[in-house]
Amino acid sequence: MGQSTPYRAKALVVEDDPMQREMLELLLEESEFEVIACESAEAAELVLQGSGDDVALMMTDVELAGHMTGVELAHVAKKYNPDVDVIVTSGKPLRQSLPAGAMFWAKPWAPLDVIRVAEMKASALEDTRRPS
Repeated sequence: MGQSTPYRAKALVVEDDPMQREMLELLLEESEFEVIACESAEAAELVLQGSGDDVALMMTDVELAGHMTGVELAHVAKKYNPDVDVIVTSGKPLRQSLPAGAMFWAKPWAPLDVIRVAEMKASALEDTRRPS
């Protein structure tokens, strides 16, 4: 008999800078997330269309490859899954409004903050998956 694999929450990382994208992937994987990484909002929207309900956390930069911004993507993500935690980051001041519940982090953010948010989300998800 095979052992069932433990549930791993999905995180969507949307960042056009390869080094930042890879660092976010590593931090989230350390927090037991299954990570899907994209460099454009358009690619991320395809992921959300296919499995948006499964994405628990999305981190996106404001400025991305393609035509859509990370702020626009945040609104799209919340339409697909209102419960997804969204973090939008930028090295510049935010000039557009975020959807309800989304957070803005100014760059440079601390890697420990990513781990802290990921672990809090994973813990909350685990609590909802436990049988009563």
